[in-house]
Amino acid sequence: MATLKDQLIQNLLKEDNISQNKITVVGFGAIGMTCAISILMKDLADELALVDVMEDKLKEETMDLQHSSLFFRTPKIVSGKVDIFTYVAWKITGFPKICVIGSDCNLDSARFRYLIGERLGVHPLSCHRWVLGEHGDSSVPVWSGANVAGVSLKNLHPDLGTDADKEQWKEVYKQVVDSAYEVIKLKGYTSWAIGLSVADLAESITKNFRWVHPISTMIKGLYGIKDDVFLSVPCILGQNGISDVRVTLTPEEEAHLKNADTLWGIQKELQF
Repeated sequence: MATLKDQLIQNLLKEDNISQNKITVVGFGAIGMTCAISILMKDLADELALVDVMEDKLKEETMDLQHSSLFFRTPKIVSGKVDIFTYVAWKITGFPKICVIGSDCNLDSARFRYLIGERLGVHPLSCHRWVLGEHGDSSVPVWSGANVAGVSLKNLHPDLGTDADKEQWKEVYKQVVDSAYEVIKLKGYTSWAIGLSVADLAESITKNFRWVHPISTMIKGLYGIKDDVFLSVPCILGQNGISDVRVTLTPEEEAHLKNADTLWGIQKELQF
């Protein structure tokens, strides 16, 4: 006897259950949850897979999202379990280096643009600049490339970002570094900004936008770096991975970027 579904729907072709755009979020704490929500709000995938070692937590969050499906356009939300996590994805997966990235300075740069825009009274989308290198305290603010509508801020104000700057623009970068600590101090963790930053990268990949993002990639051979280290530099990001964009840095900025040697000192001790 035909089921209700069979009576209601007549398929002229065999259903294809293969996902065309599947995104997996591994780790479903505060950051993983906001990554998932941000991805859902942007309609980036036809299947969202959630993975975590805490099965009960994963189940309850997955069910909660599934019950919200009417308000999203992602038709399939599933969950799974993983026992071992590793932060050395490139070594473990064997993927080409152009397909392994880290979100690192994409968020630092967004914070930088926001704070510059706040001070100038200009929307962050119109403020262009990079924070490169290692995410956090050791990152490198590229003041030499900061501009609004193509107008170089450094040409207008040569002391920009230096100790001699009477306007103390260096404090803007300090705010970038301190902002995560401040948010953690106030609410216990950061989540929304990093979640939206990850969704921003996912959108560039799934829709092949080829936007330029400051993201972590293997930079051996660039800026005088000779070791297998991953640092954030501007990259074109699309469905086939990344392409490096070589930006011009001042000698001082390039010297700060070369602090990657400290990362290699840690990495070379790792055993696989």
